[in-house]
Amino acid sequence: MIIGVPKEIKNNENRVGLTPAGVSSYKQAGHRVLVEMHAGMGSGFGDEDYLAAGAEIFEKAADVWSYADMICKVKEPLPDEYPYFRENQILFTYLHLAPEKELTKQLMDKKVVAIAYETIQTDDRALPLLMPMSEVAGRMSVQIGAQFLEKPHGGKGILLGGVPGVPPGKVVIVGGGIVGTNAAKMAIGLGADVTILDINANRLRELDDTFQGRLHTLMSNHYNLAEAVKHADLLIGAVLIPGARAPRLVTEEMVKSMSPGSVIVDVAIDQGGSIETVDRISTHSDPTYVKHGVVHYSVANMPGAVPRTSTIALSNVTLPYGLLLANKGYRAAISQHRALARGVNVINGHIVYEAVAKSLQLPYTPMDDVLSDMPL
Repeated sequence: MIIGVPKEIKNNENRVGLTPAGVSSYKQAGHRVLVEMHAGMGSGFGDEDYLAAGAEIFEKAADVWSYADMICKVKEPLPDEYPYFRENQILFTYLHLAPEKELTKQLMDKKVVAIAYETIQTDDRALPLLMPMSEVAGRMSVQIGAQFLEKPHGGKGILLGGVPGVPPGKVVIVGGGIVGTNAAKMAIGLGADVTILDINANRLRELDDTFQGRLHTLMSNHYNLAEAVKHADLLIGAVLIPGARAPRLVTEEMVKSMSPGSVIVDVAIDQGGSIETVDRISTHSDPTYVKHGVVHYSVANMPGAVPRTSTIALSNVTLPYGLLLANKGYRAAISQHRALARGVNVINGHIVYEAVAKSLQLPYTPMDDVLSDMPL
């Protein structure tokens, strides 16, 4: 199979879909790898590193897309890349289609085999390809929030850890999954006063045990959420429903109750956002805006700011699944590996991931039905 690695074009997205080590693995398995010139520079990998690993360097993105049977990316394609789509080409990347109707329609119209990192799910409900970026984003959310709480960045001028004789800042985390847990680790490490909310009582017990009482746990309901948000210096949205649009749990009225200069970091923005006042996607070059006196940070590719760490962590987990697709072909790979099959969002013009179809109010077709109608 011919594997293509184009340069990411999203604002300040410095990650790359494959490391030189990954190239070497594909080459050892008998595949060709085409890498766009300078694709890895933002992550500290030069063209010479890819060449040494056995890749072929192409000057133009159009040529990488044109020749490749499978495209390995990081972020969802942008409109400038839509013309490159072609029938039966495998697109293996983060897609986050729930808020992306036009991209979804383009994938359907061109009959792309669109496999989303974020919906590959094992039988124990783990999301192995989303996990490392959730870990990065969760840890970054506190680092970023602490920065924007500083007065020169529009915040109220609070040091999250406080100092002797001065109380620490209050961090409220909505969602106790991978993002929320990693945010809590960072916030506790800084000495903040941390509260985490979740709808799962068992998960709250696990968090209480993990952190040995160093954070407050609350059942997530409207009343508890409103009270916690009101007193938050830093509010972190960390809610995920795999493949679906994130639920808007924090209302505009709750945000209005926050004191001026408080900060919101909504990690769920790439799935539509979990906070009602987060009504736009910001970028690393223009990361914040103020609404009701509260600083909002809603960058959809947070890990792109630490690309060296993120690229290596991502490639570690995507490579085994990519090799399955390359070695077996997508039909055999998804028929033999249920976790990988759950990653398929669009195939042969049909949406085969129900949560995406429901979020976009488009028709859903079970994947078995689609595959049975396709020639072998």
